[in-house]
Amino acid sequence: MTGKLSDVTDSSFQSDVLDADGPVLVDFWAPWCGPCRVVHPILEEMSDERDDLAIVSVNVDENQQTAAQYEILSIPTLLLFKDGEIVKRVIGALPKKRLEAELEPALA
Repeated sequence: MTGKLSDVTDSSFQSDVLDADGPVLVDFWAPWCGPCRVVHPILEEMSDERDDLAIVSVNVDENQQTAAQYEILSIPTLLLFKDGEIVKRVIGALPKKRLEAELEPALA
């Protein structure tokens, strides 16, 4: 799968993220969010490069239940889940190297 992140919805979040084998990075975004459009290609690139990490996206406008459940107050917010638990929260658009540095300790 190249360049396209899987879209996760309120109804698929449990199976796609919480019950997933291995870590899942969830990108909470919205179409009107400028910084989200900056971070999206970075995540797509990372998704192509990494076999050890699933990267999915949640449109907060369409999936307000999940956004509320995880207290997503500003976007983009990235949540890294491992075994159904949040192990890292990154808020805002970061350059790729900085984002990878933020995530690396939680993935180790």
